[in-house]
Amino acid sequence: MNDPKDYFIHSHALCEAPTIGKGSRIWAFTHILPNAKIGEDCNVCDHVFIENDVAIGDRVTIKCGVQIWDGITIGDDVFIGPNVTFTNDIYPRSKVYPDSFDRTVVERGVSLGANCTILPGLTIGENAMVGAGAVVTRSVPANATVVGNPAKIVSSNVKKKV
Repeated sequence: MNDPKDYFIHSHALCEAPTIGKGSRIWAFTHILPNAKIGEDCNVCDHVFIENDVAIGDRVTIKCGVQIWDGITIGDDVFIGPNVTFTNDIYPRSKVYPDSFDRTVVERGVSLGANCTILPGLTIGENAMVGAGAVVTRSVPANATVVGNPAKIVSSNVKKKV
């Protein structure tokens, strides 16, 4: 368990996870379940929910209104825009649970635009960009920009920030 002075948790957040990286900030009305892992220098904004089987890398920004469900891994230096929607069950039914959830991986340097939807079991490649409102139904290659519903590649030369 980290020293609580190494990171900030707002008094109105519910952070049950003992694994919060140094310099991270957890803001109001966020709920993080006990087995989630949050990296260093992350910014988790208001009204975010993070389930147990979730790993978040270093220097990740998660804007307001995002839910990150079991089976999702977020790499370093990822930007997750407001109200991005992740899913982890391709055939969800009330009170019917799969034996395991599909694994979704968001690799290093990815930017996910506001209100985009990421279907389960996909990989969003390193430095990819997903446009606002896109519905991602297939894995996205590294350095690609995708937009639309369903998301389609419109560029494959996203520049990495230096």
